[in-house]
This record gives sequence, C-alpha cells and structure tokens, in this order.
Amino acid sequence: MDLAAALLRELRDYRPADALELQHCRALLDLLRGGDSVFARAYFAPGHITASCFIVDERARLLLHHHKRLRRWLQMGGHVDPGEEPQAAALREGREESGLTDLELLGDGILDVDVHLIPAAKGEPDHRHFDVRYLARTRMPHSITMAHDESNALTWFDLDRASAAMNEEGSARVIQKIAMLLGVRS
Repeated sequence: MDLAAALLRELRDYRPADALELQHCRALLDLLRGGDSVFARAYFAPGHITASCFIVDERARLLLHHHKRLRRWLQMGGHVDPGEEPQAAALREGREESGLTDLELLGDGILDVDVHLIPAAKGEPDHRHFDVRYLARTRMPHSITMAHDESNALTWFDLDRASAAMNEEGSARVIQKIAMLLGVRS
C-alpha cells in the first residue's frame, strides 16, 4: 500500500484554518516527498508522521490524558504502525489509550494538521511529529480505562477547560474547530 499517496489524496481537499496550520500542512506535504519511509517511527530527520484522535462524548466533552512522559494534557494519539493509514492509526491509538471500543469518526476526514517538537528520550533524538488529527465520538463515556503505561490520568473536560488544560495554540485551534462542528460555544 502506498501510504504517502493515500495521505496526499486525503489532504487534497483539506483546508487549513489559519496561517500556522497552513505552514504545518506545507511541511507535511514536503515530508511526504520521502514516500512511505516518513511513516516509520525511526525516521527522525526532520521527523515522522503520527496520528491523533480527539474523542468527544454526546455531552460535547473532550477526553484527554495526562501523558506520562511529556507531563501534559493531550489528546489520544501516537505512531503509525507499518502499513497503517493515519485514520486507522488514530482510531487504534484512541481505543488503546482510552479503553473505548465504540469510537466512530466524525466529520469528513482530517480535523487538523500540527507539527510539533518531541524532546529526546529513550535513545531517540529531538525530532518532530507531523500529526494528522481526527475527531471521534463515543456513546459509552463511562467505559474509559486508563493505559497506565501511557497516562497519569484520563479525564473528561468541557471544551473551555480542555483548552486551558492543554494550553497550546494548536490545541486551542482544534478545540475551536470541534466546538464549531458540534455547535457548542467555547
């Protein structure tokens, strides 16, 4: 499977929300010139593609986990497995990190694109995650189960509180998009 070509097709109709996200999309498009190798976790220069899953419930709350290594409130997400498309990776990571088995994608594909620095650790150098982000919903918010190897905490947040907890420009942009999609004021 040609993962780079599949992601390029998905990005074809995607429209960034602001100038910063436009820069991130351009950086991702440049990275994709490297072909499928840019999906590999060991591709560090400049970084590799990851996938995230923002999970909401029927009350328009957002599920975040307090990331064990990064010590920050984040959405579910992580590395793309070999042969896996980002959309499938986002749902898999969402299930693994939340314990929710009923996740369904909302919207028309990609929700957001973000590029961010990951500090060196576990023998890996500083590198960038070229994160392709999706939105999913659960109908069973009470069924969350924390992955103790990944998280210090797993909590549902109202959108305003989620934005404050994440405290980052890219996250605020995504939460604003989620609020618009769900018809919620944030």
